[in-house]
Amino acid sequence: MFSKENKSVKSTTMERNILAKNTTLVGDLSSEGDFRIDGTLEGTLTTKGRVIIGQDGVVKGTVDCENADIEGKFSGDLKVNTMLTIKATANISGDVVIGKLSVEPGASFNATCSMKGAIKELNYNEQSSAAEKTA
Repeated sequence: MFSKENKSVKSTTMERNILAKNTTLVGDLSSEGDFRIDGTLEGTLTTKGRVIIGQDGVVKGTVDCENADIEGKFSGDLKVNTMLTIKATANISGDVVIGKLSVEPGASFNATCSMKGAIKELNYNEQSSAAEKTA
């Protein structure tokens, strides 16, 4: 009468990876989970989760992530798909591509920054205003 289906459940638990203080890692990292960096990372970090650079953390290289909170030092290329939060103690330099940006007073943000989606909206508004002028 009732049929039992064997459904496999995929785990959606995100693991948190920690690079501890006084630890230096040189190389490329890739993960599905979150990263907290309190040490030094030189290289590339790619994750579908959140990247947190602690107050003592230093990252030199490329980071591609979903969300990021930065309290320490970052230099290089940073791509954040959703939200970048820059704390007052942060020091950022390089090229940054973001979805949304939050900067606390006191942060050092010396970077080339571009927001995703802003270019498309601007081009759309320019075309519609041009069409209105000719009509």
